[in-house]
Amino acid sequence: MNSSCSESWREDPTPKSQQACQECGLYNQGSRMVWGEGNPKASIMIILDNPGALEDREGNRMVCGTRQTLRQTLSTVGLEEELLYVTYILKRRPLRKYDKERVRSVCIHHLEAQLEQQQPSLVVCLGNVAVQSFFQNPEVDVKGLRGEWHEVRGFKTAVAYHPLAVRRRPNLAPMFEEDLSFVARAFLELNRV
Repeated sequence: MNSSCSESWREDPTPKSQQACQECGLYNQGSRMVWGEGNPKASIMIILDNPGALEDREGNRMVCGTRQTLRQTLSTVGLEEELLYVTYILKRRPLRKYDKERVRSVCIHHLEAQLEQQQPSLVVCLGNVAVQSFFQNPEVDVKGLRGEWHEVRGFKTAVAYHPLAVRRRPNLAPMFEEDLSFVARAFLELNRV
């Protein structure tokens, strides 16, 4: 694992107009809003289900397993972090049970606004929750959609397993690397001079 895996990604500040958002109810759980991480002007937007832990119990910055696995694989396939922006279906980390369907339907509007503003060239959904929410179809899954591009919400979109699933099931690691290589090739193709 390279040394960059121990560093935090630059956090994209939540827009002032959204900082006090309480519509989904997750603010009641005490987690703070995380709008996104990385380069907001990046060509590649990666969508996860929700932010992981950004701080330990004492409030010190840390890198969770999701970010560590993702960064390691991105480095392996040659995608530099400046090319990437990571964001979430939910902008707050759920700490307890919640009404998943209702909360996702409320929070997806934040993601839609980000997409409209940032206009990424490529979108990559990681994990079934992100895939089902973004594709607006509870029947789809990563296994059935990986390895090809899909036009979703007007964006060229690929899917891959969630980095935590890859950590828990190492047999998924080659497929995760394959899917991110697929994205890297498409990015190079789009940016060929």
